[in-house]
Amino acid sequence: MKLLLDTHIWLWYALGDPQLSENLQSTIASDTTELWLSPISTWEVLLLAEKGRISLQLDAVVWIDQSLKSLGIREAPLNHQIAILSRQVELPHQDPADRFIAATALHYQLQLATVDARLTAIDWLQTLG
Repeated sequence: MKLLLDTHIWLWYALGDPQLSENLQSTIASDTTELWLSPISTWEVLLLAEKGRISLQLDAVVWIDQSLKSLGIREAPLNHQIAILSRQVELPHQDPADRFIAATALHYQLQLATVDARLTAIDWLQTLG
């Protein structure tokens, strides 16, 4: 399975947050799952750390680097097609990060790991929560 981690799923898994379902924990940990992450999630984590909304035991940049390496996460690069797609997709809201992440999942044909009800309700987006 090729799984794009939504920002909160990445944080919950990496930080051992009990909010993460057992199903997602085991799927993410599986040797048969390819983990992907959008650079938008990196940007979101930096913003959350800057605003004090999350507490990381390390400097945010160091934490991100270590997390990406330890989880073996593949980068889902942003490109012009994703930028265009982010404005073409129908979403019930205008959150730019969600638009980029949803467009990235669609572009790379990845299943999106998320519990965001605004994303799981979308019929054209394959999600796992």
